[in-house]
Amino acid sequence: MSWLKKRIPKQLLRWAPLLLMLVFPVLGSLYQLVNQPTDNVYSLVTPLDRATPFIKYFAVPYGVWIFYIYVCIVYFFFRDRPSFYRSIFLYTVCALTCYVIYMVFQTTVPRPVVTGNDPFAMLSRFIYNRDEPFNCFPSIHCFSSYMVMRMIWKSPARNGKNVTLITGMSLLIIVSTLFMKQHVIMDVIGAVALVEIYNFLFIKLPEWHRNKMASERRELQA
Repeated sequence: MSWLKKRIPKQLLRWAPLLLMLVFPVLGSLYQLVNQPTDNVYSLVTPLDRATPFIKYFAVPYGVWIFYIYVCIVYFFFRDRPSFYRSIFLYTVCALTCYVIYMVFQTTVPRPVVTGNDPFAMLSRFIYNRDEPFNCFPSIHCFSSYMVMRMIWKSPARNGKNVTLITGMSLLIIVSTLFMKQHVIMDVIGAVALVEIYNFLFIKLPEWHRNKMASERRELQA
């Protein structure tokens, strides 16, 4: 491999980790395989969800979701490389877990009939036509938005501006899933829980173990 590295310009090697983002179109293709109704479709709609109105203007933050996630991850690539790798990993395991859940516990959310020919109504209908009203719990929109928000909270690159921007946009996208009638409260809760569980298992727990081992080594050397 050393001979190969010598033949690749160093400037190009610096950008090589961005190739990990090719996992997104792969996961998108896998999603299409599970974006179909199964024999048993469940509902997690609560009275609060029924009382939540449909607001077509939230189609905008809902629609820009995946581009927003890309921007955040690329930002981590330049400003906080560990968070870049963690984001790619967490997104992948969370998305695959969602797909498994969708296959065994598929939920649906009733959608309203969208009328009007203004841009927001047309965008809402485009979103509805593009995505079947299944595979709601947990919400992919919500787990990924919560994930990048959580990452910036803990990132050494955080500052007032990026924390405010990412937190604000993530919360807006999460809320948009409810006002667009694409998801319900339980979908949001499940998404947050998913990120927290995997963050603990794959990030916090190994860090705790490494710190414990390092502390024991220092005690032995003392």
